Amino acid sequence: MSLFTGLSAFPLTPLVGDQLDEIAFVGLVEHLAACGVDSITVLGSTGSYAYLTADERARIAHLAVTHAGSTPVHVGVGALRTSQVLANIDSAQRAGAAGILLAPMTYQPLTDEDVYELFHTVTQHSDLPVIVYDNPATTHFTFSTELYARIAELPGIGSIKIPGVPTEPMKAREYIASLKTIVPEHVTIGVSGDAMAATGLIARCDAWYSVLGGTLPTPALAIVRAVQENRHSDALQESERLAPLWALFAEFGGSLRVIAAIAEYLDMVQPRSLPLPLLGLSTPQRARVAKVVEELDLTS
Repeated sequence: MSLFTGLSAFPLTPLVGDQLDEIAFVGLVEHLAACGVDSITVLGSTGSYAYLTADERARIAHLAVTHAGSTPVHVGVGALRTSQVLANIDSAQRAGAAGILLAPMTYQPLTDEDVYELFHTVTQHSDLPVIVYDNPATTHFTFSTELYARIAELPGIGSIKIPGVPTEPMKAREYIASLKTIVPEHVTIGVSGDAMAATGLIARCDAWYSVLGGTLPTPALAIVRAVQENRHSDALQESERLAPLWALFAEFGGSLRVIAAIAEYLDMVQPRSLPLPLLGLSTPQRARVAKVVEELDLTS
């Protein structure tokens, strides 16, 4: 089984008083490992990597690997400058990461050649396998299928994290099949966008890179295991059951603020756990999140 299959859980990096909340973070990681997720990916967008210093990121990588037990840990290494990316890779490697997650961060717009050369440099620098992180909502860079194909040929590329799949099942299957024809067989395709996960997995995505799974692994695992056992209707039913949560993700501008509010409501992290200037949800919005958590029985 590849390092980059099944459920990869993306936990928050909680703060308290603008400092890393190491106790809460360790609790999240240990919970994920105990629940049996297939891998843990720290310092993704859910982990607020772009807001953290190099030292904070190195510390999070160390804590994650130390407390994940036998569960593989992948570490996000994206940064604005290539030299900073390479330094983050070195920290992840020292921590014992199983793989790295790389998004092409940008302030000035990036070209395809800029991004290709970034991944080329990274694969020359380290033997750690790389997850290509395509997240245009945060990076403002969109990969073409041609760029996927070029980067996937580099040594060390292990997986491509796509933003989502078409909602219509046949179109989703056709899209994933087309991607699998342009990348080497060992490069897995991982779906993100939690509302699309069941459809993507049924369409033959190999992995789910999951926001939900990083805080509430049980319902995420239910979807993944159902697909792996060819119980597709069960996976779709569980995803449909979670539709009120997916709706909050969409309404409130993405999943981060919602999942942080859930973790805070369940006392998994301290209040105001996000890095400023991210204020999180308003009091009325938090009440709506709590109502959905209770109605969906997501409290345990």
